[in-house]
Amino acid sequence: MKKITPTKHYSSTLHQLCKLIPSHETEKLARKHGVDKKARTFTPWSHVVALIFGQLTHAIGLNDVCDSLRHHASKLAAIRGAVAPTRNTLSHANKHRNSDMMEELFWKVLGHLQELSPGFGPAGRYSGLPRRFKRAVHAVDSTTIALVANCLDWAKHRRRKAAAKMHLRLNLQSFLPAVAIIEEASHHDSTRALALCAGLQDGEIAIFDKAYVHFDSLFHLHQRGIFWVTRAKDNLRYHVCRKRLRRPSGKILRDDEITLVSQKSKAEYPQRLRRVEALVEVDGEERVMVFLTNNLDWAPSSVCDLYRCRWGIETFFKQIKQTFKVCDFLGYSKHAIRWQLWSALLLYILLRFIAFKSQWPHSFTRLFTLVRGVAWDRFGLFDLADFYGTARHRYRMCSRPQQAYLPGFSP
Repeated sequence: MKKITPTKHYSSTLHQLCKLIPSHETEKLARKHGVDKKARTFTPWSHVVALIFGQLTHAIGLNDVCDSLRHHASKLAAIRGAVAPTRNTLSHANKHRNSDMMEELFWKVLGHLQELSPGFGPAGRYSGLPRRFKRAVHAVDSTTIALVANCLDWAKHRRRKAAAKMHLRLNLQSFLPAVAIIEEASHHDSTRALALCAGLQDGEIAIFDKAYVHFDSLFHLHQRGIFWVTRAKDNLRYHVCRKRLRRPSGKILRDDEITLVSQKSKAEYPQRLRRVEALVEVDGEERVMVFLTNNLDWAPSSVCDLYRCRWGIETFFKQIKQTFKVCDFLGYSKHAIRWQLWSALLLYILLRFIAFKSQWPHSFTRLFTLVRGVAWDRFGLFDLADFYGTARHRYRMCSRPQQAYLPGFSP
């Protein structure tokens, strides 16, 4: 087999990764959010590069980030003049600079990458999404990030617990975030339902669990022509108006049109709902689950299949938490936490774009470890899948395996 040699490049892998961020956006957003007024030698662009580097290398602390960047100061300077910070400088920047800059930079970069390659979004379709749904399907959920209670007074939501929460609306047809809210965990999920679904269009589908069930918000979505699927709460009081299924059929036990009985709930949602009761396999066991939706035309099996797709957002959270540095933080303030979480999401879409352009055939985690290992080497970023690491080739099965024969007994 011919040996494949690395494709050399004039700049480092980290440099090529940062070049995917538009050069003018960082300075413009720094002026908009007042970050440039708090920056002297450590520029906003240097701050963004330092956080991306910390995420990419899984830095264990401020000293780790600063020492590594200072050791590669010449290669770092080639990244649009970025400079290595001291420990106190990076800590002060994370604490006092407005983290809304990184949030807006994330959405600007995402839009820029989608303009560069219009197929970037649709190519990442969630594998568990049924093909028969042509409209956009969105999963809404949140994940809790545990913090240290005695250091983070702003994030306390119980006596001895502190946490941050990431509310997310994930487009399952592109597997990219559509809306994200990062805040303290004291806010209930249902209070963020309207904000997460604000950008949905007529005919699109939203899927969420029963933590987001708020009938006022659900009726608002119904009036906008948005279809939704969720699970019913155990204490739901309702009246059956019409039985759409006479007897159980397969795993579908009941399919009814209902109205709410409680005075408050009926005032918030005065129209009919659809209640589907079905057997769903969970961890190898079949359990009875009850679903609610405002669509009266779908087959009951489609309602169950749509809710099953909600697992896609759990897969997304798993990728973020297991791959990036979102459990150990470089600072304790609210801005420091938000800077680090938004930098993790920014690095995620950059790596997803590399996987799309290079047609990466392996897992996302394998791509992350591959790029991390050659961060300062001068290799072509989009050619890494062709030559580097143990993921260089697909496994192949020999059509006629070699056989051993005793002397004198060969065919």
